[in-house]
This record gives sequence, C-alpha cells and structure tokens, in this order.
Amino acid sequence: MDRIPPTRLSRLLTGWSKGGTEALPRLLADALRELAERGDVAPGTVLPSQRALAAAIGVSRSTVTAAFGLLEAEGWLESRQGSGSRLRGSGAVGEPATEGRLASFGTRDGGIDLSSGALDGLPAVAAAVGALSTRDLTAALAGDGYFPYGLPELRAGIAQYHRSAGLPTSPEQILVTAGSQQAVWLITQGLVEPGDTVIVEDPTYRGALEALRARGARLVPLPADAAPGEGPAALARLAGHVRPRLVYLQPSVHNPTGRRMGEPARRAWAAALAEHGLYTVEDNAYAELSLRDDAAPVSLAPRLPPAATATVGTLSKLFWGGLRLGWIRASTTVIRRLADIKKSVDLSCPVVDQMLAVQLLRQLPEARARRRAQLRERLAETERLLADRAPRWRWERPAGGSALWVEIPGADAEATAQLARRAGVLIVPGPAFSAVDGFRHHLRLPFADRDGGLERALPVLVDCAERSRPPR
Repeated sequence: MDRIPPTRLSRLLTGWSKGGTEALPRLLADALRELAERGDVAPGTVLPSQRALAAAIGVSRSTVTAAFGLLEAEGWLESRQGSGSRLRGSGAVGEPATEGRLASFGTRDGGIDLSSGALDGLPAVAAAVGALSTRDLTAALAGDGYFPYGLPELRAGIAQYHRSAGLPTSPEQILVTAGSQQAVWLITQGLVEPGDTVIVEDPTYRGALEALRARGARLVPLPADAAPGEGPAALARLAGHVRPRLVYLQPSVHNPTGRRMGEPARRAWAAALAEHGLYTVEDNAYAELSLRDDAAPVSLAPRLPPAATATVGTLSKLFWGGLRLGWIRASTTVIRRLADIKKSVDLSCPVVDQMLAVQLLRQLPEARARRRAQLRERLAETERLLADRAPRWRWERPAGGSALWVEIPGADAEATAQLARRAGVLIVPGPAFSAVDGFRHHLRLPFADRDGGLERALPVLVDCAERSRPPR
C-alpha cells in the first residue's frame, strides 16, 4: 500500500487556503478530496500522520484532525487502527501529479509569485520580430510548415553553436523542441523504462525529477555540492551495485543552487562516466545565464563518448520565456527515436518562432553581455536586501542563474511555503528539488524581478519562516 510523504502532499496542495471564506478544516478537506477526484493521489494511498501533515503545511494538528474527520464522514477517507488513513477516490486514472510546479503559470491573482525564476524578455526578441520580412514569410508559406526535427536553418545554427564550443556536431544530431522542459521529457520517454535506475544530483531541477518520476524511474541521488572527486567516486561505488540507465547532470549552471562545475570536477566526472560506460544527459538550459564571464558556456560533452551523451539547450532562459524553443544534441540514432515520440505530441515547433531563433543565435554575445549585467545588478541589490532584513539566512553567491539557494536555519521550508501561500506569496521549498525530499531548511529565492516583488514579499517570508520553527 503506497504512502505519500507529507512534503510531497504539501506541494500538491498549492494554494488550497488562499482566498477562501470557509474555515481551514473545510478548505483542507475540500483540497484533499479534489486530489482524489482528479487522480493526483491514487485511491488507497495512505496519508501522512496528522502531526506530520500539520507540520508540513503550517497548520495546527487540530485543523488536520478536523479535516480528516470531515472527509471520513463524507466517505472520502478510511481510517484503521495501526494502518493509517487511506484516501478514497472516484476511480479516476490520470498522469502522475506534478507537485504544483506549474500551478502559478498563467495566473495573476494579485499575489506575489516567486515560484519561477523566469526573466523578462530582451529587446532583441522584439527587434527580431520586426526584422522578419514579407519575403521571409512568403518563402516559409511555400511549404507545409511541418518540420518534425526542426527548421533546417535552425538545426544548422544550433550545430554551429556547439561546434564553436568545441563539440563537433552536425545538423542531423539536433532535434528542436518546445523548450528545454520538452527536451528533458522526450529523453525520459525515449531512453528510460519504468523501473530503470537514474542517477541525479541532489538537489536538481524539479522538472526533471517530475518527468523521471512520471516515467516510473528509480531515482538515486548524489550530492550536488560534493568536492570535485566525491561525486564521481560515489558514482563508481553505485555502478558496482546497480546499472544506471542514465546520469542526469547540470554542469554549466545548476538549478537550483546556481553553482558551476569547476574544471577538476569536470575531469573527474568525465573519467568516471566514460570508465563505467554510463549514458549522460547534460542539461545546459541555464548555461547562458552565467554571471562570471561573457564567453560561451563550456560543455562536458566533448569529454564523453558521443554515442552515450545527450545535451539539452534552450534560448528561452536567455532571451525570453515566451520563446518556447529548446533542443537536444545527441547521436543520430537517439535523435530519430526522440523525433518519433515528439511527432506523436506536436508534429513540429512553430515555424515563425524558429525563424526568430535563427536570427537570435547570431546575437548571442550581445545578449549574454546585456543579461549578465542585468543579473549581476539585481543579485547585488538582493544580497544587500537579505543582509539587512534577513540576517540569519545563508546562501552561497551563485555562479549563474536567476535565483538564490537560501538556507533558513531552524525553519521548516515546507511549512514556510504553505504559510506564505496563505499570505499571498508563492515560493518553492527545498524538498521540491530533491529526489529524497531533502533540504528541509532551503528555499529557492528568485532575485531577478524588477517590480519589487521580492522586497514586498520578504517581510512575509521572514515572518512565516519564524512561525514554521518547531517549538522549543
């Protein structure tokens, strides 16, 4: 009988108590019932203990007790002595729940949304739109508009992008995708079977964790902050006991920590991966958001066997999230397999967006310089703000990205996030980025907003963090 950890259930309950007029027990009971109705929590799942759930969502145990009582009276919950409380369902079968990761996208309800580190668009995007001529569009309209592998000019441009970074690449090794998230999803669908072991860093990109969990992979974490040789040494020990299907890494700019893998660590990882013949997925989605220099990102792939490596990239992080264009660079055999899966989903990425991307690839140096100057300025402002108003919080200055990985000593991140939601602030707790629900004292804190949202939200977050501390 499956049990759902309180941290995971907490993330599924995004926004359950915000703006409601009912008492908290009623709101919580309704939210749990909706999870069962939608199939987000499978019928028969054993819920966490009342004490554990109360701690995770930042309410009193009596609130959870009352909510469970309402559900039991309405036939949605069955409690047995020694077996816990099982959630009943309507029998709906759906895709595994995504832990609320996309709940805030597309919603603007007057609150402060710090759940995403997405950036405002660069002027280069508007300029590229304006530069598209009638001749360009007329030429595109002469065909049917279906390019399952991607627009040939764009595939050639991305191949050149990788060659410039020292990675020999042909256009046939490129598959254009609807952003890096689709790229990661396609890789999990095409290369991972249910039950396969996949090694991930801990913490790591939560979108990858969700895609792998939905595929039924067995996730084995390695610490993302290990010393240069520790991670590869742990990988070697694991490879002696299990045969991982693949290893998922973010060596250039890591989400959520903002770290960058140094040269000694790159050498050690490459040697260990090659020695054990492990397939490597190198996710470089945030690589263009490096804060330390204006050079092209350095890839791990040139050090790895070409047939056992896939690299993920995107233009969405650097230029604009609304430009949904990413790609996979892999062997032609893998590209054909993943393209067949992609064709069953969307046939082709929008042609006009791909035409814009061809132009934007030529403007990478200028875009990097502009974005990095912008991020450095906002990071400095955020660090001054935190030092002044949250002096107990700790963080490591990131090498890249648009968020800080903040440790709040003694506070419960899940409870902090739930309390903040009820006060109108959306924030992502550390366990959402962990394969084992770790990092209970961490939050990912985006620093790149320009509308003062973080400054307005910070008093709320500080107060919620204090309230989340267990009583002494």
